[in-house]
Parts: sequence; C-alpha cells; structure tokens
Amino acid sequence: MQALYRDAAGPCLAPRGSAVCIGAFDGVHRGHNAVLARVRERAQMLNLEPVAISFAPIPRVYFGRGAAVPQLSSMREKIVALRDAGMSRVLLLRFDARLAAISAADFIARVLVKRVGAREVWVGEGFRFGHGRAGDLAMLRREGAVHGLRAEAIEAFVVDGERVSSSRIRLLLAAGDFDAAAHLLGRRFAIGGHVVRGAQLGRKLGYPTANLRLGTRAAPVGGVFAVRVAGIQAKPMPGVASLGTRPTVDGREMLLEAHLFDFDGDLYGKRIEVEFVQKLRDEEKFDSLDAMVRQIDLDAQAAREILSRSTTATAGAAM
Repeated sequence: MQALYRDAAGPCLAPRGSAVCIGAFDGVHRGHNAVLARVRERAQMLNLEPVAISFAPIPRVYFGRGAAVPQLSSMREKIVALRDAGMSRVLLLRFDARLAAISAADFIARVLVKRVGAREVWVGEGFRFGHGRAGDLAMLRREGAVHGLRAEAIEAFVVDGERVSSSRIRLLLAAGDFDAAAHLLGRRFAIGGHVVRGAQLGRKLGYPTANLRLGTRAAPVGGVFAVRVAGIQAKPMPGVASLGTRPTVDGREMLLEAHLFDFDGDLYGKRIEVEFVQKLRDEEKFDSLDAMVRQIDLDAQAAREILSRSTTATAGAAM
C-alpha cells in the first residue's frame, strides 16, 4: 500500500532502509518506468522499501516564475502512476524557496539519509540536485559513501534511436503527433478531472459537454480534437473535445470540453479521463454561434471517422 508524504523533515519513512529514485516524473513515461522498475527490483532483492522522491510543483514550473510551463501530468496523476509502478512510499516535496536553497550535501544528509533511510539511490543520466544544481552523480556517490549509501545512474531508455524524455514528448504533442507521443508515454496522453457544471451553452446548441477545469496547470496541447473518454463505461467512449478559452463567447478560463457521441447522461462530479487521439484544428473565434455550430458539425463528423478508423486499426493489430 502506498503512502504519500509532503515534507522533507520528519521521522524516517523507511526504518529498515529504502531503494530510492528521484525525479520530476512529469508524465511518468516509459523511461521513468524503467527507473521505477529497477528500484522495485532492487528493493525486493535487498528487503528494502521502494521509494520515489518527486516535487510539486516540479522545479521547471517553480523557476518559470509564473510563466505557463506545459506539463504532461497533474500531481494526482503522477501520484497514481508512481503507486501503480510499485512505489510503497512517495515523498512529494513542496518545491519552494526553502527547498530550492538547500545545498546538495544537506539534501543527501537530511532527505535521503534521515528522511527516507536510503541505502540505494537510482537516478537518470545527467541528474543534478541541490542549490544551483551543484550536486551530480559523482558527488552523490562521494557523499553517499560516508552514509553507507550507494548511488547509481540507470542507462537512458531509448526508442527509435532517441532518449525518451518528457521534453521530447511535449514537443511531439505540440506538433500534433499523438501516436508518437503515446509510443513514448506507454499510453495515450490524457487529461483527467472531475466534471464541473458550466454555462450549459453546449447543450443549448445540441452538443452537451463534460467540462474539466485545468486550474493553474498549463496543457501541452490546445485546439479541437478527436478523443476517447474513459471513466464512464467499461470501454472509453468516442467524442470530440475542445481545449482552450472559448473566444467566441469571450471566455477567459482554460477549459476542456468533451462531447461524447450518442450519450446523454448526467456526469457532474464524475472523474473522467479524456484521451487525445488526433488534433482537428486550432481554436478560433467565430462571427456567430451559428457559424460555430456549423464548424462543430464538421468537427464531430471528422472525429467520428478518425475514431472509427483508429478502432479498426487497433482491432486489426490485435488479431
């Protein structure tokens, strides 16, 4: 059973010792899962706790100083993925000015040794940590040896000749290559959340939608998409979705609106996952609601055709 912790200070989370991995884990992609699998295997072999250390917000968001920094996963989605990867403890540190100022040596002594009882630490190639990114693998090995701590870097996870990384996946999504992004993630890119009540304009226009608020999260995609929506029926349901600010109705808030084909039920409060299959177009401002509905008709038709082909291709590949 997984337990979640947020603070660097406190009693030791793994008194019998732990095998640890550290990272932002944005998206928890195939490369991340290779590291997590190694930690899980080492923990089983040495009778240690498998522990993941990550950050919220992730450092690149904190140092972005309020700028929109696209992310592949929400905090909740990351925690669930780390749990599913077999981590029995997750230390999700609050990345703030205090944590950013901690020296690399103090991070080793206070967080790795005292807080999580680390006996082994596994990191990705090029791992840096501590104030000013002063710590690296060589320092982790040198300082860790004083505390009886072994540090190792896991080899890069390579697909099609390139290292799998969150930044590479974000670029693929921004370019609309959702199949390639799914290949690196190990699943379709999706945005999840609880359905909230909107202005119900879509229902009045003949296209009721399940609406998800993104809050402060910046998505790596935007526009209109063919999607599948999980969490309603046994299998994901086909639909069309828009992600943006709805300029035709002078919207300001970033909203994900998903219209499910051939479905008319109450989804308010339900948690769903919107899986992105293919981008149809960018968001645009129409001269009238009638013009917008005409375009939505075309979007819905295109999405039905795309999803039908996609389902056929998937079924064929499984045979």
